[in-house]
Amino acid sequence: MIYYGKQSVSEDDIQAVVDVLRSPLITQGPMVERFEKRMAEYCGAKYAVAVTSATAALHIACRAAGLGKGDMLWTSPITFVASANCGRYCGADVDFVDIDDSTYNMSADELEKKLAAGGRPKVVVPVHLCGQSCDMERIHALAKQYDFTIIEDASHAVGATYKKTRVGSCAYSDMTVFSFHPVKIITAGEGGMVLTNRKDLYDKLEILRTHAIVRDPERMTHEPDGEWYYQQIDLGYNYRMTDFQAALGYSQMDRLEAFVARRRQLAKRYDELLADLPLRTPKQDSDTNSSWHIYVVRMDKNRVNKNKQVIFEEMRARGVQLNLHYIPVHLQPYYQALGFKKGDFPVSERYYEEAFTLPIYYDLTDEQQETVAKALREVLA
Repeated sequence: MIYYGKQSVSEDDIQAVVDVLRSPLITQGPMVERFEKRMAEYCGAKYAVAVTSATAALHIACRAAGLGKGDMLWTSPITFVASANCGRYCGADVDFVDIDDSTYNMSADELEKKLAAGGRPKVVVPVHLCGQSCDMERIHALAKQYDFTIIEDASHAVGATYKKTRVGSCAYSDMTVFSFHPVKIITAGEGGMVLTNRKDLYDKLEILRTHAIVRDPERMTHEPDGEWYYQQIDLGYNYRMTDFQAALGYSQMDRLEAFVARRRQLAKRYDELLADLPLRTPKQDSDTNSSWHIYVVRMDKNRVNKNKQVIFEEMRARGVQLNLHYIPVHLQPYYQALGFKKGDFPVSERYYEEAFTLPIYYDLTDEQQETVAKALREVLA
């Protein structure tokens, strides 16, 4: 079976994890800080905070931004549910901004219209779908005008660039979130990270991941009782990344550029291999260079007479696993119970009807990719 996504773990990665497991500290040791520092330097950000998952990263980013009951978070309907759920975790309301029909990212035009109509989000979470950055310059300008915090959900976009700066630099946002799930660009087994250039946000993020417990006397309400003393100064969480996860992520960064280069090569080959099929292949804006976490195509429903379930089944019978990124969040039962309904975000809903995800990962061979294209050609004939 050719899977839609797959991690690439080397002997060096394995050895890095083994070295930590044989060390005195397998959690709350030096590797987490080393991983954070390396990622921050790679992206050009000042600070980074590693946590257990990108969901946890989104949660504490929202908390650091002061999101709470009575506030509003806006995000894209085409994303994993965590991009919206992070607002609900904080007691905030959630709304969505429809996508651009060509990039599948949050539409800056729709965002501007919604703001001009009177919407007042406290936090906006643009999602860099597939690994391609949103139009962050325009979103950043709107944030200045309408006074909202930007948290980039760059779970797909480690290694991507926007306007010749790395995604994660926070040049156009307050915070950026990465994911290190096994099918992402690099993996730590699980894990996530928040990057920022603001010291005030960094200080909040750092304590929120560890129960908001501090040992620094300067952060305490009174002098410590002794060397053992600590204080909980807020309601935080147990979101600590382990040192062996950080060791894997740190080691994977040795191959990050190679991972991204291969994905870009595979995306370009797909564009060529699928050019004559009744599919829309992804469009990339001139300001962006995607890291291609996923490669999404859309069926021309006027030329394809099979429904998507049949296509999935027939591709699986030929040894190819397809996937779908994503079901519009506002159509999930939880969000429909909050009042959202079909028809609210028509561009996202049309995308869902037409889209599916093809296999793309570092170890996918040219021959396997050709097998995928051949199978699609047969199934769509």
